[in-house]
Amino acid sequence: MANYTATDIKALRERTGAGMLDVKKALDEADGDADKALELIRVKGLKGVSKREGRSASDGLVTADVSPTPDGEGEVGVLVEVNSETDFVGRNAEFTGFAAELAEHIAAEAPSDVENLLTQTISHRGFTVAELFGEKVSKLGENMGVARFVREEITGNGAVATYIHGGGKIGVLATFSFEKPETAENPAFKAFAKDVAMQIAAAAPMNANRAEIAADVVEHELSIYRAQAAESGKPEAIQHKIAEGRLEKFYKEVVLTEQVFVKNPDISVSQLVASVSKEVGDEITVVGFDRYALGETGEPAPAGC
Repeated sequence: MANYTATDIKALRERTGAGMLDVKKALDEADGDADKALELIRVKGLKGVSKREGRSASDGLVTADVSPTPDGEGEVGVLVEVNSETDFVGRNAEFTGFAAELAEHIAAEAPSDVENLLTQTISHRGFTVAELFGEKVSKLGENMGVARFVREEITGNGAVATYIHGGGKIGVLATFSFEKPETAENPAFKAFAKDVAMQIAAAAPMNANRAEIAADVVEHELSIYRAQAAESGKPEAIQHKIAEGRLEKFYKEVVLTEQVFVKNPDISVSQLVASVSKEVGDEITVVGFDRYALGETGEPAPAGC
């Protein structure tokens, strides 16, 4: 006679998402012990991942989290790309909730890289991130993995803003600094920070300001513009001006603060920064940003365990 009831089966199915027969078999093997049965189902889920390792997980979503630092003196922002095999699973509430939980965990535990993340224990669950992946693979039936993540911590007078576009197709994390602590809660600053994050999503800048662009990138662009100018056959001094003018145009295309503001083409982002700084009575600086587009790394995410 089985040492469990229909209620036990129902409860374990709700916890794991496993099928009726799998749950009953696990409870039989565990002699009715629900915790042992859960472990058995998790192990089977992990084995299921290994069977799926050859299947590409290149869909999914990018998600974000912003949390206060442990001392309450700053903010932590996280951007993470979590992959599945199909968009269907990538939009599933179980998967999106799982991705959000990973982002919160990264914010709290500060893993050094993806490999380290997978070995960390999720405190309120009592098992590792890799084991959690195993459960989700077992439940949703697709290979999954973390492609990458970034974690930015702002202390003192600063703030983090995030923006997710297209249901997770693009994610942005932007960081800001200012002089007055009250600026962080100013509605005008919050609206501005969101606008800048949206700008980054839409216009895909390379850097926040031109000083951050690598010298070899600038020299490569300039060499192309010089060669183009030489084709004109104009005097050397004119060629120089043509090349420099095209370099300036390049900066306006790839430098965030020099881009045309997408919501108001009559001003640049730097003019927007100046305007909002004046409005809030503070000196606001865009410190930096990260922008993830789903699948842009070109490599399938490694399996979650």
